[in-house]
Amino acid sequence: MKDWSEARRVVLSLGSNLGERLENLQGGVDALFDAWGLRLVALSPVYETEPIGGPKQDPFLNVIVVADTVLTPETLLERAQNVEDAFHRVREVRWGPRALDVDIISLGTETRSDPDLTLPHPRAHERAFVLRPWADIDPTAEIVGHGAVRDLLRSVAAQELQRRDDLTLQVPQ
Repeated sequence: MKDWSEARRVVLSLGSNLGERLENLQGGVDALFDAWGLRLVALSPVYETEPIGGPKQDPFLNVIVVADTVLTPETLLERAQNVEDAFHRVREVRWGPRALDVDIISLGTETRSDPDLTLPHPRAHERAFVLRPWADIDPTAEIVGHGAVRDLLRSVAAQELQRRDDLTLQVPQ
């Protein structure tokens, strides 16, 4: 096991537009933190957004999770995909509807262009559903190679999203 002094900050994006969307998000957050290696730093408010790309589908609920981790990028990706699989994630249609989507947005200052995991996430800087909730919980956040999240928000101002203060997630214990 690694020592927590070696922890890096990770930003995860969770989204759901099938079934009980809020329950799916809560289950995803709970499952991510159910095993050793992640410590929650912040959980964003819930946002509702229209899908970007892909087939016609229902709106998403989205949240951002900021955590500290001692997991390797590969182990973190495996955990995220296992959580998606537990919610019956189907990968037949690119950007299609899904009960749960878990994306690794950034991991410290790491950059990589691997077919399985690109860091930072290649489209995070173009997505209001990532930038807005992230800015809510970390106003000084930056995306390596793209700049400050708050500044990037200007370029996605036309993307509609609604903060859903009537919907909340419980912080995992």
